[in-house]
Amino acid sequence: MAEKEPKKLDTPTPSESEQPPPQAPEEKPTIPLPPTQEFDLEKPAESAAIQKAAEPAEEKSTESSVNRAVLARVETEKRISLIKAWEESEKTKAENKAYKKLSSIDAWENSKKAALEAELKRIEEKIEKQKAEYVEKMKNKAALIHKEAEEKKAIVEAKRGKQLLKAEEIAAKCRATGTTPKKILGCF
Repeated sequence: MAEKEPKKLDTPTPSESEQPPPQAPEEKPTIPLPPTQEFDLEKPAESAAIQKAAEPAEEKSTESSVNRAVLARVETEKRISLIKAWEESEKTKAENKAYKKLSSIDAWENSKKAALEAELKRIEEKIEKQKAEYVEKMKNKAALIHKEAEEKKAIVEAKRGKQLLKAEEIAAKCRATGTTPKKILGCF
């Protein structure tokens, strides 16, 4: 029988059904509450239905509409704060990911530049070594050429000396014998 009594109280009385519901014009368009919260709001209303039967219908409807509006506003603010937190988290993730990629690109660039610089230094050292070798070869060739020139000069000097001696001998012989040399001036 206890189950039947709350049912009788929950059914609208003819006086309540004749009055238009005052809550319709007062409500603002809000985001509907999730089903779990609506269910939680109805349970206290059912358990307290016997106590509130004595209160006037208008107070009950305005109070519940105010409570619903406050709860809706709180829910909306909560949802907005969660969205903002999610947005900040996603932005931070994106920034961190971009920073990591930029750092890895910078590291790659630096390693490639270092490799190129090392290659350039190696090539420069190789070229310097080749240059030194060529300079040494050229100096050796110049020394050989100088040596050959000195030898040729020595040969020419030796021939000149021989020819001078020969001319002096022939001139001395011609003076001693009183004869003229066979070859007198080659151009005549």
